[in-house]
Amino acid sequence: MTESYVCIDLETTGLNPKRDKIIEIGAVIVEDSRIVEKWETFVNPNRRLEDHITALTGICDEQLSEAPAIEEVLPRLLAMTEDKVLLGHRVLFDYSFIKKAAVDRKLSFERSGIDTLKIARKYLADLESRSLSCLCSHYNIVHNAHRALGDAEATAKLYQRLTEEFCEKEAVEGRRSLFVPKALSYHVKRDTPITVSQKEQLYKLRDRHKLIIDYDIDRLSRGEASRQIDLLLAEYGR
Repeated sequence: MTESYVCIDLETTGLNPKRDKIIEIGAVIVEDSRIVEKWETFVNPNRRLEDHITALTGICDEQLSEAPAIEEVLPRLLAMTEDKVLLGHRVLFDYSFIKKAAVDRKLSFERSGIDTLKIARKYLADLESRSLSCLCSHYNIVHNAHRALGDAEATAKLYQRLTEEFCEKEAVEGRRSLFVPKALSYHVKRDTPITVSQKEQLYKLRDRHKLIIDYDIDRLSRGEASRQIDLLLAEYGR
């Protein structure tokens, strides 16, 4: 059993780490099976939230408008997870978003992790669902769903219950045991910053059509800038 780890959970603008952005981070550091530190922060994604994300999480644009950018919070997140096992419910999802953010800033993020979802799928297959909410209901774990810190705390408690119930059964698997940390793998290319010509074109389109743009042009990546230019040209022309 792994008794020291950091449990991470993210809220994001969508499900694709190559396109979507982190909007909230929750982290719980556990040492010797005891929570020793908690951290949570909003993250400004430099875009408006879609209505279904606000409905799901309760997070709104006003809460994110003054939040720090990912560049400001990423160093602390990487430091908190350094030399620690990552724990998560579908941990590769959270890992992929953090790795994308790190790679885009020429930083390394290689970690090992344990996935409570994989454990639940193996041993609790008879349940109607293995979602975090359903598992917390099954174990009577208090859960503030779809908020990063609430999900992280609930996942840490869920891991303790799964360990108590199934760790000995998994012991026969040796290094294949789902309770043994495995190297996490997600391959992603770095997004390059917006080019000078893209900036000029976006500013010209904004000024020519007297548009109110709800994102910071200078913070866009090259790919994001290209998509925004295409959208503006399609709607307003040159």
